[in-house]
Amino acid sequence: MKTVRTLLLACLALSALPASAADEVIVYSARTEELIKPLFDAYTGKTGVEIRYITDKEGPLLARLQAEGENTPADMLITVDAGNLWQAAERGVLAPYASGTLETHVPAHLRDPENRWYGLSVRARTLVYSTERVDPASLSTYEALADPAWKGRLCLRTSKKVYNQSLVAMMIARLGEERTEAVVRGWVANLATAPFSNDTQVMEAIAAGQCDVGIVNTYYFGRLQKKEPGIQLALFWPNQAESGVHVNVSGAGITRHAKHREAAGKLLEWLASAEAQGLFTSLNMEYPVNPEVAPDPAVAAWGGFRADPANVAEAGRLQAQAVMLMDRAGYR
Repeated sequence: MKTVRTLLLACLALSALPASAADEVIVYSARTEELIKPLFDAYTGKTGVEIRYITDKEGPLLARLQAEGENTPADMLITVDAGNLWQAAERGVLAPYASGTLETHVPAHLRDPENRWYGLSVRARTLVYSTERVDPASLSTYEALADPAWKGRLCLRTSKKVYNQSLVAMMIARLGEERTEAVVRGWVANLATAPFSNDTQVMEAIAAGQCDVGIVNTYYFGRLQKKEPGIQLALFWPNQAESGVHVNVSGAGITRHAKHREAAGKLLEWLASAEAQGLFTSLNMEYPVNPEVAPDPAVAAWGGFRADPANVAEAGRLQAQAVMLMDRAGYR
């Protein structure tokens, strides 16, 4: 009910403004207001282009875009996880936007091969462990967490979150379905407790001694570390001798029925530029997609790693397969 009420209020706010000014862009965003407003304010200050936006969860925003069809006021969709971006593109709400600027700023494996969406920030889904009870030399790969040595020592977030679905989807692409299922079954067998609803709870359980190791997105670790600087946890970069760390993106695409397509395209190019990337990524302690931009110092302090170079679009293509696999393996 709260989501519906919030969306209705946002729609009223949008409808109260002029319908089609040329110097504006209308954005539907699954990134929360505190993560996008500073950027939009900066762009408006630089260009005079007004940006109106609503924020909501990715599912309701996609459903709204589909229901509105050609009547949608939205010019751009910003959302998290390549799986969600892939879904939006496959459901026809995003249109290709070819741009040499975006091709320069966004590496090929972090954008849609058909130019329907582009990654704007990178989050690594990696291992977090107790520095009091785990020797990092005992850690190696995602797959190794299925070994009996970790029985009763592993904590995971629920399989219902797209972040884990994307991780498993990319494992299917890399290892094949049979081997991936064996790994996921091993994870389930090693769980210390039922899966948690979010990454922060996973880390709090490790810190409390309920388990010793888990899998989280890096920015959740950054938020907790900022809140509790002395927490006895650390990140570990797995699969460095194999595939590399699983990475995912938050990103954006131009809607199929955008009324301000050119203005939205310029905004998208700016968000990927060196000028905007530092602010875009530091607000949520993520990594920039633009290779010319260094990460925030707090993020850089976690150390470097080799990332999986596979195209993140695979996370969407294999997402349904991943969900069915996790269900078969008993991962709830």
